[in-house]
Amino acid sequence: ALPQHPLLLASPIAQQQSRIRPCQHFPNVKIKRLFALSVSQSAACLQNNKDSRILWAKDDFLLTTGFDRVRNREVRLWDSRNLTSSVRSQTFGTSSGTLIPLLDADTGLLVLAGMGDTVADCFEVSTSEPFLSQVSHCLTEMSSRGVAMVPKLALDVMSCEVMRVLQLTDNYIVPISYQVPRKNSGHDFHADLYPDTAGVSPAMAAAEWWQGGNKQVQKVSLHPDKQPKAAKAPSDKPSPARKDLSSGESKDAARGCSTSSSPLSTPTSSAAASRSPSSTSGLSSGFLPSPSPGQAAKAFQTFLGPTSKFRHIQGVVLHRDTHITNVRDLNLTTPGECDGFCANSQYAAVPLAIAGGQIAIFTRSQPGKLPDVALPTIQNSVNVADLCWDPFDTHRLAVAGEDAKIRVWQVPKGGLKETLTDSELILQGHTEKIYSIKFHPLASDLLVSSSYDLTVRLWNLEDGEQVQLLTGHRDQVFCMAWSPDGKQLVTVCKDGKIRVYDPRKSDAPVQEGPGPDGHRGARVVWVCEGKYLLVSGFNSSSERALYLYSAASLSSGVVASVCVDVSPSTLIPFYDQDTGVVFLTGKGDTRVHIYEIVPEDPYFEECSSFKSPEPHKGLAFLPKSECNVREVEIAVALMLTKTTVEPVVFKMPRVKREFFQDDLYPDTPACWEPALSASAWLNNADGQHRKISMRPADMTPVSEAPKEAPVRKYMPSTFYLEEKTDEQKKEELLEAMVAKLGNMDDPLPQESFEGVDDDEWDD
Repeated sequence: ALPQHPLLLASPIAQQQSRIRPCQHFPNVKIKRLFALSVSQSAACLQNNKDSRILWAKDDFLLTTGFDRVRNREVRLWDSRNLTSSVRSQTFGTSSGTLIPLLDADTGLLVLAGMGDTVADCFEVSTSEPFLSQVSHCLTEMSSRGVAMVPKLALDVMSCEVMRVLQLTDNYIVPISYQVPRKNSGHDFHADLYPDTAGVSPAMAAAEWWQGGNKQVQKVSLHPDKQPKAAKAPSDKPSPARKDLSSGESKDAARGCSTSSSPLSTPTSSAAASRSPSSTSGLSSGFLPSPSPGQAAKAFQTFLGPTSKFRHIQGVVLHRDTHITNVRDLNLTTPGECDGFCANSQYAAVPLAIAGGQIAIFTRSQPGKLPDVALPTIQNSVNVADLCWDPFDTHRLAVAGEDAKIRVWQVPKGGLKETLTDSELILQGHTEKIYSIKFHPLASDLLVSSSYDLTVRLWNLEDGEQVQLLTGHRDQVFCMAWSPDGKQLVTVCKDGKIRVYDPRKSDAPVQEGPGPDGHRGARVVWVCEGKYLLVSGFNSSSERALYLYSAASLSSGVVASVCVDVSPSTLIPFYDQDTGVVFLTGKGDTRVHIYEIVPEDPYFEECSSFKSPEPHKGLAFLPKSECNVREVEIAVALMLTKTTVEPVVFKMPRVKREFFQDDLYPDTPACWEPALSASAWLNNADGQHRKISMRPADMTPVSEAPKEAPVRKYMPSTFYLEEKTDEQKKEELLEAMVAKLGNMDDPLPQESFEGVDDDEWDD
């Protein structure tokens, strides 16, 4: 049973594989031969009985980590052929956490991470002085419970990744990547960074080793084109030819190493790298921070591929005078299918955590501090499951309750002056709690709802009756969305399916296709004039991701996808059909992600994001008519925090703001006006919103702005002075001073004045 001993430490050299490490609690280094079962060498290793670690280094050397007599953590290098004393040693200060060493034998890089520490240091090991040359100093957001090294064959060699370490924290596994910045990273294989490494095929069987066999594991190349076919990712396209850079060509390139988090890590768990002392040996020469493989690929794509004209979009919270403050008793436990609150051009409706399912109605035209006394509210009788404003009536609010009923409320003009207890209409038909409700974007008095009874129902508010019952769902309905033309309805279900319905033709889906892998929630919206479906959800790694599907062919699967970050809340999308920009944020987030969606590759063009100073509880976007085109605003939203409702504007930085930016403001649909009635739509009539121009009468389009005459550029004076010698400069300076003072040969006026004779002073 000795070869399976948990403390077995095999030498990297086959001839010395008959050596084992003793129990870590005994501060001695012992080398035993398995066949003879006798100690061949023994030496006092550590001066403290605390936990220690040992591993094989290059050229028959051993490396140990432990504690000295004063409990300082130390690293020692030993020559296995002579254990009388350590060859080199280095101390790392006092700490109770055991240092865990991870050594890459190919490059000589050593990572030291202490148990309970928030730092991981990378060194280059040498048998000469200095013994350990620091390469990088990686600070992590959370303390380490353990670390492990990823095998060399799993590295991203095309991004010059030389090592990857996995950090175990209380809740996450955080990858830390070490890269060497090189020219042509991502296209060329740098052979000097990747010597042949040990393969995965065993050199011999156990019986052969017991009989005294000594064979080495066959070395394999890390060049992608030399990998076995089975190890390559399947692809329909042939792999492009890669340039193999020799060591001579790459020695002139700047060398560096980065520590960063991959998409598996959380925003608060990313590893930040700092500049460490440089060394003149090997890989540690001039190490600099560089992006992780995902970040490098994204930057490379941004550099070469098309970029969005909205990439410099700015999110700004308006002045405090426009805020509604002193908001109290917010309901922070609304279902995941609810956006948290809703708003239109006049009001904001916010569910409160007060018995009776009360809803506060805030008037946008009356900002300021709310009084400390109880406010008039809508008494919904039961807890709110979802709520939304009628897009064609700013005073009508639909509220879905946990009692499977939908109540329609009419807010008096000017806002609530007293508590509202009687609803205008109650819709009944669902047998279980309702998930979400949505108004039709074109037809008035049409409302759709989804419920725990796995049905989707269409309601006509003109007569308060159910007009259609959609079936086919086998699990929870995460989200619903109407198509821009109002003809079709799409749903995303927990059973992993996306379904498209034509409610006027059939109660069964007309299309069905696979959806996101995750089952934690999803949202869907139609983009690119209804040609694609954008779904925000979770992937199999619990990352928040965006998926793009063809609306005409759901069965073909995902057209494009992008990973966003790691967070428990579902990203709620708002799509601006005029600009093609989508804004995404989750309840409890501090960041609003912004992408431009284009109908061709790369489909997702990332723009600058907006960060709020504190986590927000929801973001509700207002109609396009609320944008101030004079300030180049393309979207306006209300942000709900724990105690305030704050307006946020998203605008573009433009130089000639006195002109109307007609490239940003095409004629927009008047979505606040109905295109047709509910009865007309149910009778198979179709319509569309009229389009209006957002250009004020006193503004000239920037496309018609007069072109400025080219201004002659004069070179600075330093340009002319640099062409002259020092003597010429002195002469010119002297001549300039003389010209400024005037001609010194001319007498001054006071010199012609005459004074008194000297004899007159004798008296």
